[in-house]
Amino acid sequence: MFLTFMLDGESYAVHILSIKEIIEYASVTPVPLMPPTITGVINLRGAVVPVLDLSVRFGRRPTVIGRRSCIVIVETGPVGERQVIGMIVDAVNAVQDIPPADIEPAPSFGMKISSDFIAGIGKAGGRFLILLDVDRVLSVSELAAIAPAPLPALGAAK
Repeated sequence: MFLTFMLDGESYAVHILSIKEIIEYASVTPVPLMPPTITGVINLRGAVVPVLDLSVRFGRRPTVIGRRSCIVIVETGPVGERQVIGMIVDAVNAVQDIPPADIEPAPSFGMKISSDFIAGIGKAGGRFLILLDVDRVLSVSELAAIAPAPLPALGAAK
């Protein structure tokens, strides 16, 4: 089972076991010195959850928030080190069952996003869906590596 959603006019899907919940887009609090892909954080029932602009992560322009925009809350990372992260998407479509026989490997060319982010291409309802590898798209170590360098402390020796 996969959650399908739209991003910049394209259909994507994420395995439903990675999804914690879907919330209506609300204000995101910006945090200084975060990587450009992280728009800020939200308060999710007392927990601070970073919110990633999936469009920026894919090397595109920032998402324009519309009336159907949502934040998909996912869990990623190895067992015992799970991280909760929100992804901004243009619209959530549906939950669809895509049998393994209808999933093809990701092509090595012609995709508008890095093939490292793609788990496969699924066929559902006569159309293709890009199946995302959530652990790679939302890799905490990769996101931390693209964060801006910290500024030197005031009065530090040169």
